[in-house]
Amino acid sequence: MKLILASTLAMALAAPAALAQTAEVTGAAQRSGVLGSSDFFTGTVYVQPVFDARMANVNAGSVTFMPGARSHWHTHPVGQWLVVTSGTGWYQVRGEEKKVMNAGDVVWFPADLDHWHGATDGQSVTHLAVQEAIDGTAVTWGDPVSDEDYAQ
Repeated sequence: MKLILASTLAMALAAPAALAQTAEVTGAAQRSGVLGSSDFFTGTVYVQPVFDARMANVNAGSVTFMPGARSHWHTHPVGQWLVVTSGTGWYQVRGEEKKVMNAGDVVWFPADLDHWHGATDGQSVTHLAVQEAIDGTAVTWGDPVSDEDYAQ
């Protein structure tokens, strides 16, 4: 009886381990990027996916802006996190002053807040952009940021 009980307990404890999943690694070379479309960006921008929306419809990309490059005005239905990983850039909320973002900074844009972000006129910037999609949409693009507005 003790042997049957011990065997049953051992099998019960081992079952979760047999069904356990394992970690998944996606190397940088497997996440090929693309040049940002002029439909959404001004200047030279490189966009590389970091992770897709397997978890709660959240996705992220590493975005590098060369000097003078920036996004168009846009909003996000749930908001957006920018984690600046290198360089110095600018961001602006419509109706407010342009602000500086540096490596190590984290910028939060609440849901539906119209904004743009990109490099300064003299230095590139790279950031992770993290956003959630609602009904398959994570961003609504607007007009380009004019050279005049960018320079202010």
